[in-house]
Amino acid sequence: MELHQLEYFRTLAHIKHFTNASKAIAVSQPALSRSIAKLEAELGVQLFDRSDKQLELTAEGKKFLFYVEKGLHQLDLGRRTITSSSPDNGIVRLSFIQSLGGYFVPNLLCAFREEHPNISFSLNQDDPMNLGEQLRDGKTDLCLCSAMVPVERVGWMYLCSEELYLVVHRKHPLASRQEISLQDIDGEPFIVLEPQYNLRVLTDQFFDLAGVTPNIIFEGADVFSVAGLVRAKLGITLLPKIPALCSPELVFLPISFPVCQRAIGIAWNTASPLSESATIFQRFILNQYIHQDS
Repeated sequence: MELHQLEYFRTLAHIKHFTNASKAIAVSQPALSRSIAKLEAELGVQLFDRSDKQLELTAEGKKFLFYVEKGLHQLDLGRRTITSSSPDNGIVRLSFIQSLGGYFVPNLLCAFREEHPNISFSLNQDDPMNLGEQLRDGKTDLCLCSAMVPVERVGWMYLCSEELYLVVHRKHPLASRQEISLQDIDGEPFIVLEPQYNLRVLTDQFFDLAGVTPNIIFEGADVFSVAGLVRAKLGITLLPKIPALCSPELVFLPISFPVCQRAIGIAWNTASPLSESATIFQRFILNQYIHQDS
């Protein structure tokens, strides 16, 4: 059992998608698959349930993740102590919301690692409330997210905006429209994320602005499940145009009313100084988004 296997396992356990996880850790998908298969063979147990499109941890996988997280955290502390005088060899503990894991975070990490190849990342993916608490408790350095639930000692800075679209199946009667108002879909079966996710909070707010009560038929735990149900013609939804979700079966319709956008930003613990490596990454992000618009 090798250290990189444990790091790959932890990343895949949080992202729950082989392609997105491989992008996040900058390895090929076949290499990641082989590493996980080898780890399962060494342990003699199945760590992931691969029956659905999105991976889920088995009971054994959840138990193993607990100890892997604990062990890697201790190793992280040791490495951070040893490399504190050398920021270009440090580790950044980065958290992010689920819907940014398929494109925004991997693209950002790829660009950063071209300039700082020796800085490593410990990645974590969760819902906004948990991410805020992890920042407050010092369990992560930085978080990429939409505006999160206010948490004591956690600051948030706007980076950019992302348009949200009405997503329908290509054979849906609305699919031929050039744009649409949310008022035009009153009564349509609607698929949403569960209440703790920021995209769901925004969806509810946009429907309130439009004066429409959506006919919610299902609340999903991830954007891939939501989009999959739209592809199955079970309903429509509101999502950003995430590359991994785009397919010939889906049509992303611009919304004329209300203006549907979500803000993406970076959050950190305002009461605790960042490590030098995390500071380098934070400055890189600000240069990518804030400073280029100045």
